[in-house]
Amino acid sequence: MIFHTYGNKDNKAVVLIHGMLTPWQIWNTAIKKFKRDYYVIVPELDAHTELNPTMFHSVEEEAVKIHDYLMEELDGKVFLLAGLSMGGRIAATLAKNEDLKIENLVLDGAPLAKMNFLMKAILKTNYKTVIMKTKKHDPKIMEQAKKDFLPEEMLPYYVKIAVNMIMPSIDNVIDSVFSKFEFKEYGSTMKILFMHGTKGNESVSRKCALKMKKVNPQTEIRSFEGLGHAELACFKADQWVKEVEGFIS
Repeated sequence: MIFHTYGNKDNKAVVLIHGMLTPWQIWNTAIKKFKRDYYVIVPELDAHTELNPTMFHSVEEEAVKIHDYLMEELDGKVFLLAGLSMGGRIAATLAKNEDLKIENLVLDGAPLAKMNFLMKAILKTNYKTVIMKTKKHDPKIMEQAKKDFLPEEMLPYYVKIAVNMIMPSIDNVIDSVFSKFEFKEYGSTMKILFMHGTKGNESVSRKCALKMKKVNPQTEIRSFEGLGHAELACFKADQWVKEVEGFIS
């Protein structure tokens, strides 16, 4: 894992965690905006590193690495912790650490529900096929990625991730991200925003948001009609930033 930092370290900290197969640069718009007033930290998660291959073992291990970094560098003080998809799962896990002082938690499409064995097997096969074809620069896969997954300017970063991705990491990601999530009361002083779309499998995100609000009543849920999973953050980054700015202010 690599940590990218921006802005003045004396300012309040903003931590942004990217999703599966999503490059850390997906936060470029948010970085540009938040670094003016905050100290921005963006982890480059394991198995998503561009320079050298790294292994993803579990959500919990990723959370531990980020936790230890925040304790060492910031004494555990975080103004905003935000996670996209898998990054949301990591953020929700990280927020369980009572020694961290997190003021605002933003989860976008966080998968906080268990998936059955068959569905996980299908996902593993599909993701491995996509990665292998991306390694070969298959034009159909690249067009599909540009249409449904990432903005065109993000594709070069995505290809670097795919080139370094090893198949056991895919297995570990799917097994860990879609395991049972134990919801916890974070404490009433932690403000929580759970964002999700309405298309496709975002019905799962909606159920996770409702469960989060049941356990943590201070949770605010924002649903974006007609948008798919992570679509707001990936394709409408300016709007995503405005939503979060409104929440934290």
